[in-house]
Amino acid sequence: MRILEKILLATDLLPSSENVVNDAIYLAKAFHSKIILLHVLPENIGSEKVKKLFGETIKKQIAEVRARITAAGIKTEEPILEWGNHNEKIVQIAERLDVNLIFIGAGEKEEGDKYLLGTTAERIIQRASQPVLAVKPDGPLNVRTILCPVDFSDQSARALKDAIIFARRFEAELIILSVYKPITSSTFSFKYDWEKENTRIAFKHIAQFNEFLKDFNLRDVKWKKEVRRGRPETEILAEISESDIDLLIMGTTGRSGLSRVVIGSVTEKVIREVPCTFITTKTQDVIQLQLENRIKDIESHYNIAVQLMKDGFYKESIAEFETCLKINDMHVPAIHGIAKVFDKLDQPEMAETYRKLAREVLRRIWDSKVEEEIRKYYSY
Repeated sequence: MRILEKILLATDLLPSSENVVNDAIYLAKAFHSKIILLHVLPENIGSEKVKKLFGETIKKQIAEVRARITAAGIKTEEPILEWGNHNEKIVQIAERLDVNLIFIGAGEKEEGDKYLLGTTAERIIQRASQPVLAVKPDGPLNVRTILCPVDFSDQSARALKDAIIFARRFEAELIILSVYKPITSSTFSFKYDWEKENTRIAFKHIAQFNEFLKDFNLRDVKWKKEVRRGRPETEILAEISESDIDLLIMGTTGRSGLSRVVIGSVTEKVIREVPCTFITTKTQDVIQLQLENRIKDIESHYNIAVQLMKDGFYKESIAEFETCLKINDMHVPAIHGIAKVFDKLDQPEMAETYRKLAREVLRRIWDSKVEEEIRKYYSY
């Protein structure tokens, strides 16, 4: 199974990257991901001797980072060292390796405890087709609360689907936020009871929000929806502050004229202040579900099925449990697993059917064991 299979960790090897590496390990452990290390060296070194010495030093440093990742039990491979423009190389290699996620540091702290999105990070977000996770480098990532703003667009639907999986994996609370813009008295020159009109807009927006959420499987997720009134970027930042958000997941284009060629203006305004660690999604999901039927081991299929059930992929989970039964039609845990999935799907009759089957299989197993014991002492 591949959900978040490959993370491209682009590290600058500066002291501030220490926590970035630890955060990548934290994420990789949650999703059983492989980390691919990348460091881009500057292309403007003229002296070949200096270039060689510099390259050798970087190789040693990145080898130490790789050793840390391996020691944490995370799969990795030979680090990639490239010479050239940082953001261009990172985007190119991410596409070439078809990674699920680009993992980078977001920026550095300035006076007033405010973060500013680094130029390299901003350009990577603008140019990459893959999702980008930009992490604040000052402390460990501990995902307890996730915010996903939605505007009912395809991009925000994609972001929400990923946010739901992240909430399940980290057992975090998910806040789904939608913001509507009211009409103000300054918008038009004539007098009118705009509050009455804004009430109508609010009710219409809430109805649309509820309809949008019907398409998502939020079972077993601790979540709540929030509706705020005002400018989207202002209200998103306010929600992050008030709810102490650990992870923001946003689509990078929006609707109602907000979308731009490379990055949505609302997303851009929010992430430039780097209020928390965030993920931006564009045309590709962070979570890509690809089941690999090459695995023949029944235990592997069973573990995959259980994780799929936890992640809310019920149809895929049943398929994996059924694969267990194709290998061994008396595999009781798989039968019980299917029953649990039907419980979650609110199909009690189907769930009871499989529980009856499990009881019948157990009876047959018991009978065969009794017969085997009898055969030890009696011959027919």
